[in-house]
Amino acid sequence: MGTLIDRFDEHDGPVRGIHFHRSQPLFVSGGDDYKIKLWNYKLRRCLFTLLGHLDYIRTVHFHSGYPWIVSASDDQTIRVWNWQSRTCVTVLTGHNHYVMCAMFHPKEDLLVSASLDQTIRVWDISGLRKKSVAPTGDEMRMPQ
Repeated sequence: MGTLIDRFDEHDGPVRGIHFHRSQPLFVSGGDDYKIKLWNYKLRRCLFTLLGHLDYIRTVHFHSGYPWIVSASDDQTIRVWNWQSRTCVTVLTGHNHYVMCAMFHPKEDLLVSASLDQTIRVWDISGLRKKSVAPTGDEMRMPQ
């Protein structure tokens, strides 16, 4: 049996995507308010909000090695964010309907997305490493 330990309610509308960080006490959320929020569940608060999407956010997901978050939106884009610098690293376009989900490959420089345009697209993101800090593991610093 599960026991509720906390509740976070800073989104202005439904929350559609959520993902835990693999080693930090963090999770990321995205929803119908077009906002991505990074939370520290030990501090029990939202650390910051990322803005850029122009429609509902369907999914959010942490990268396993880099300080990145991928988000998929009804604005037909996929965005990759650097959560340490709090910036959008790139916007991937090409879908012509809502992007329902997107995920990083666990080991390769690939990202996959799925859309209501009835396509699944695989993206090479190896060029993003040049725009980011070196890969990090458990030594990643949490944002203050």
